[in-house]
Amino acid sequence: MRRPDSLLTPAFVLAWLSSFAHTLALHSYVHLSGYLEGLGASSVAIGWAFSFLAIAALAARPLVGRAMDRHGRRIIILLGAVIHVFACASYLLIHEMGPLVYAVRALHGVAEGMLFSALFTYAADIVPDARRTEGIALFGVSGLLPVALAGALGDVIITQHGYRALFLFTIAVAVVALLVSLPLRDIAKPAGMEPARGFVTTLREPRLMPLWFVGIVFATSLSTLFIFLKTYMLAEKSGNVGTFFGAFAFAAVTLRVTLGWLPDRIGALRTLYPSVLALALGLMLLALNTTTASIIVAGLLCGIGHGFAFPILAGLVVARARPSERGAAMTAFTALFHIGVLAGGPSFGLIIDAAGYPAAYLVAAAAVVFGAIGFAWLESRRGVVAP
Repeated sequence: MRRPDSLLTPAFVLAWLSSFAHTLALHSYVHLSGYLEGLGASSVAIGWAFSFLAIAALAARPLVGRAMDRHGRRIIILLGAVIHVFACASYLLIHEMGPLVYAVRALHGVAEGMLFSALFTYAADIVPDARRTEGIALFGVSGLLPVALAGALGDVIITQHGYRALFLFTIAVAVVALLVSLPLRDIAKPAGMEPARGFVTTLREPRLMPLWFVGIVFATSLSTLFIFLKTYMLAEKSGNVGTFFGAFAFAAVTLRVTLGWLPDRIGALRTLYPSVLALALGLMLLALNTTTASIIVAGLLCGIGHGFAFPILAGLVVARARPSERGAAMTAFTALFHIGVLAGGPSFGLIIDAAGYPAAYLVAAAAVVFGAIGFAWLESRRGVVAP
């Protein structure tokens, strides 16, 4: 007989597998910057290509949030999965740096925005309240393992068969994700729940404002890893993306599996600040050295930072939002990572062109530190510790 506070329910496992497969396909495009550079794209052009994904995802967010709160999570998950398959297939049509690149990235952005929002909201729906941060952390492993696998598998596939084979691989994985999603069913809404007030009103909720701030800073700094790490390694002719993301995922997954209960036990904010510090140190180390050993240590530190920071912030969003507005709130929260790409892609691209990769990673590290300080100040103005 399953315990009432069990995390590993059939619905959780199916959603986890769907998220894993979708994220594996998505993160395989961490190698896209290398493909675009081979087509003659500059760092700024590559940054804008990644930003177009974020623009499309952000544009779709208000509609996605409202649709989830009115019609449930399942319809968004399935529709997003179909779009994801078509987006992955569209990369096979790209043979030069031009408008088609941005159109495909926009289509991919719509799919990613729908799936990221709906799957994490679904997970928040089905985990027990008393184990919310732990449940979200464990569900987030479905997005961390592909970070390591996509980097390593991508290196092998590209080296042996080229980028076209990588695109075919992502199509197959996206199809699997769609099939796994089919049995998912929405959770019934509790009786007497307050009506939703709308997406914009949810955004302006005072209790959520500090989380939006720190989330944007966190995501913008992370964009240096997911957009420019590939070309940084190519420029330095040392290390590789697979090594970094392997260490990153190992640290984050180990932390969540073994200590995922810690924020629920000792308090979310007490574990958030050390995590953010670890991320800053990892970014700083990338700026200072790109030997294999340094890349591994940097990956471990960044993985520790992301391993706790993301589920803690997501758990706080769920705790502070109205139950009827959970879809809108989680959609807004996941949108922060697209805002980070949108802001970080062109901005860090300009820094790289003007001062080099190390300068960009030092700026990212400093931003994380100042973001944490700003968040602490905003929280102090609320006059409470948590949630």
